[in-house]
Amino acid sequence: MLARPKDFMECALSLAGLALGYTSPNPAVGAVLVRDGLVVGFGHTQPPGSVHAEIMALRQAGSRAKGSTMYVTLEPCCHHGRTPPCTQAIIDAGIAEVHVALIDPNPLVSGKGLKILEEAGIKTFVGHCEEEAREINEGYIKYITTGMPFVIAKFAMSLDGKIATQNGDSKWISGEESRQFVHYLRHIFDAIMVGANTVVADDPQLSVRSCSGKGGKTKLQPLRVIVDGRGRIPLSARVFEEPGKTLVAVAKPLNVKKAEDFKKAGADIVELPSKKHVIDMEELLKVLG
Repeated sequence: MLARPKDFMECALSLAGLALGYTSPNPAVGAVLVRDGLVVGFGHTQPPGSVHAEIMALRQAGSRAKGSTMYVTLEPCCHHGRTPPCTQAIIDAGIAEVHVALIDPNPLVSGKGLKILEEAGIKTFVGHCEEEAREINEGYIKYITTGMPFVIAKFAMSLDGKIATQNGDSKWISGEESRQFVHYLRHIFDAIMVGANTVVADDPQLSVRSCSGKGGKTKLQPLRVIVDGRGRIPLSARVFEEPGKTLVAVAKPLNVKKAEDFKKAGADIVELPSKKHVIDMEELLKVLG
């Protein structure tokens, strides 16, 4: 059976998924080049400052890119950032058609990339697997359109609605597969946030320990965010010993001695408005964005 445009876009989506966790603040994008029904090049977004998915695919295809069709999960960029615009590289390569899953909501692009390609005589198509493409970059889309981070809540709960026993024990409600999935979520997100009670009760590490890449050359550990209105978490907490950064969100003004102690432990501090030492979460999310 001959492959359809949807099949090639699904391939591009799989490639985009490989980029998750390595590209922030850039979106995770996948691209596939097809000529005479055969894939001649493919790629996904590289870490910030390196090449985008379209360029990876073009480099792999070489001269075979001329006259080919590109399937890309997000509209090609048309502005100079850390790298030159992908639209110009696509035009220079002699691409005949470009199929895009999703228009880039970034105001610097947002339809402008497709317009440039069309003006250069390249046919463009939009909409294959749009919802899947949107889901892959839901964090990027939320931030670029609102300035706020995309947040998920993670907790393990028993069938009767409990997260711990009467004496506070919670190991383990979830199974091994669930805990592996949690580390994958940590791998693709930029930050992990907990309250002071969690640090005091569980002394968690809040790091990624089951996915490749974290802590290595390609990406640092996610930012650890502790919501601690009274500044009471112990300096002996394991979060201060892990690689990467820890941010402690406290109610302002924080006691000078406590602020100095947190800084000596290697933490950054953000002082925020509060009511009876309960942090204004909207203000914290703006800071995190």
